[in-house]
Formats: sequence, structure tokens, C-alpha cells
Amino acid sequence: MTLLKSPRCAWLMLTASLPGRSGTPRVRLWRGVRDLGAVALRDGVYLLPDTPSAREGFRRLATEVGEAHGEALILELAPQPLDAQRDLVARFDRGEHYAEVLTTAAAVRERLPRETESAARRALRSLHRELAAVESIDFFPGEAREEARGAVAALAITTDARFSPGGPMAESRLIPRLDVAAYQGRTWATRRRPWVDRLASAWLIRRFVDPQARFLWLADPADCPADAVGFDFDGAAFSHVGKRVTFEVLLVTFGLDGNPALGRVGSLVRHLENGGTPVAEAPGFEAVLAGLRAGLPDDDALLAAALPLLDALYRNYSGTHS
Repeated sequence: MTLLKSPRCAWLMLTASLPGRSGTPRVRLWRGVRDLGAVALRDGVYLLPDTPSAREGFRRLATEVGEAHGEALILELAPQPLDAQRDLVARFDRGEHYAEVLTTAAAVRERLPRETESAARRALRSLHRELAAVESIDFFPGEAREEARGAVAALAITTDARFSPGGPMAESRLIPRLDVAAYQGRTWATRRRPWVDRLASAWLIRRFVDPQARFLWLADPADCPADAVGFDFDGAAFSHVGKRVTFEVLLVTFGLDGNPALGRVGSLVRHLENGGTPVAEAPGFEAVLAGLRAGLPDDDALLAAALPLLDALYRNYSGTHS
């Protein structure tokens, strides 16, 4: 998407006509112009600000119309007189779409006290996707976008406070390489009732960093012993950096980031923690973890049950199924 800072932009117009009733091609055209964020000036006439993505999208639709034995033209319009330009820009107002995001955010917030962590984070990821979809067709963003972004960000903070008190805030810094030999037979400490990132990080530590690792589950990160290696909380030795979750930071730190299978596990963990690019296995993996955590109140037992699950996922990603 190209964000247009000035309403003094040029425009593209697509005119399209299809023969007869031609139901399927008409539905495809309707979906196509909707997904591009185009405005219908009248039946068969669609408008977009002139951007490379708009040109590509209109060309694709024009080709599809031609393949359906219809007729399509793409016309270039110069910037219009100021009053007309304002009227065209107003047609692209996404206020109603952002209002729907705000309504969804309010509903998620209202039921948050009754939700499980798994359900709450699924709802938050869905809300992020909903917001991103609106932003992708918002060519003239304004206060409505900022209000919706603020509501989603606030909900994310509230969700973390509800389920992960003391959770890490992402830092912006370089990730140093460390010698794994200096981290053998250590006590590793993180917040109690571990969820995806903490469980996956503990698995990574046990399987690839420190096979003799002992884990300490903290009710309050401030109680982390001085001789323990903390992870996944503010002030811990290993925590979020930029867009990387703790699992990915550990990969880089100990030189494991060249392992493609571990990288795929990291992508799954990041998706379940932060949203973003979907991972096909993520919903099933999350559902199994949620079931384990619901049935195992002891954190050592929870980790013990999660280890073979992550082993199996890693074998699958590695292509070693025997």
C-alpha cells in the first residue's frame, strides 16, 4: 500500500462491463475491487489513487474481465480541482471500518476476564489482522487510524498484564554471540505458568544449549536469584529484542539461527506470541499446549509434557520422521 500524504494526487479509473449475467466473473470483479479498496463511482466504474499497486491491481482485473469476454479500460485522471479532489478523497474515508475495529476491541476487552490465555491471544491476533486489512486500503490515513491503533495496542498491553505480568518489553539492541560452554549445568529462571515462548525457550535450552538445565518458575521476576540465568521477562539475560521473541533471541545468541528447522519453530512461536504471518501448524500446536496447561498445574510437569511435543514438531520440520 502507498500512503498518500497529500490529497493532490492523480487517479486511476477502471471501467468494466461483462456480458449477460455472468455470475462468477461478476463476483470475482466485485471481490477484486473490494480487496483493492477501490470506490465505485457507479456500476462498472471504479476509482483508486494512482499508485503502482493500483495499476497492477486494475490490470489484473482488466485481464480477468477480458478472459470472461467482457470489456475493460483503465483511464488516467490528473489531479482534480480542489473541491472535486476533496470530494474524491472523502469517498475513501475508512472511518466506518476503523469503528468496527474499535467495536471488536471493546468486545474482546469486555470478555477478557473470562477468557483463557489461548482464546484471548487468538482474539488479539484476529484483531491485529482486522486492523491491518483496513490499513491496507486506507490511502489517506488520519485520526481514525491512530485511534484504532491505540485501542489495539492498549488491548495488547491489557492482555499481557492479565496473562503475563512482568512480561518482557521488546528492546532495540544488538544480540551478542555467546559461548554455550559457559552456560552448562545452570539454573534458568522465568515467569511461572509458562506459555508458548517460555515453554519453547525452555525446550531449546534443554535440547540444544544446556542438557542439564534446571528451571525455576518465578511468581515475581524480581525474585530471580543472582546466580540464575533469567529469560523472558524485563531485565532478564535473554528476552525480546526488536521483533524477535525470546526463543529467536536464544537462537541467535548461541549460534543456532542457521538451523532451518529451529527457525521454523521460531516463526511459529513468534506468530503465536505477536501475530503476523500465519503458520499452518500454529492453531493445533496452541490447542494442545492449552490442553496440557489446563490439566497440569505444576510447571515442571507442564514442561515435561511439552518437551516431546516440541521434539515431534522439530522432527517434522527437520524431515526426520523415523
